[in-house]
Amino acid sequence: MAGKKQFEIDAVLDAAMVRFWRAGYADTSLDDLSQATGLNRSSIYSSFGDKDTLYLRCLDRYAARYGERYDQALASAAEDPLRAVREFFEVTLQRIADAELPDGCLVAQTAMAIPVLSPDIAARATEVLGLQQARLRAALRAAKLADVDDFAVHLAAVNQSLAVMSRAGAGAEQLRAIVDISLGALRARTLQREPKPPSRIRPGP
Repeated sequence: MAGKKQFEIDAVLDAAMVRFWRAGYADTSLDDLSQATGLNRSSIYSSFGDKDTLYLRCLDRYAARYGERYDQALASAAEDPLRAVREFFEVTLQRIADAELPDGCLVAQTAMAIPVLSPDIAARATEVLGLQQARLRAALRAAKLADVDDFAVHLAAVNQSLAVMSRAGAGAEQLRAIVDISLGALRARTLQREPKPPSRIRPGP
């Protein structure tokens, strides 16, 4: 029975997460959550607390799920940073292309709504964005690239922009073009780390 209950909790959190993801925090009511999860208001309160608490759990669930995938993508950065960052972006592009999921990104949506969110939710969104930059920074540092901090901020910003643009109707071709530009800049950084061949000194006469 304990396993069954845990499965139900996971399913409810997934349903609530998708509802928040699709409509945003402000436009998701308790009635909406009740309809999405199949639980009445009292059950939601008793199992998950208030709306803010449930949203935080959904945000944590989202961040953990995709954070693990991003970490896996970046695991090979020391050997092949270009391929690792390409796979990092591929996590986002595949999520965007999944017709069963809402457009955009729950973290990006939360970040854009920070001015009207509770301090706890705003702080958690900021923390998640910081973790994204940190994982990119660590990967680029492992690859011994130049300008690690600035480039990590840039790549994280591009990744969030993909989600925002997809929600605004940008197509897959346009999103991949954006990724290609960032990969081109990274390719230049990768070439800079290559050791220069020793200069040949011509013997004197």
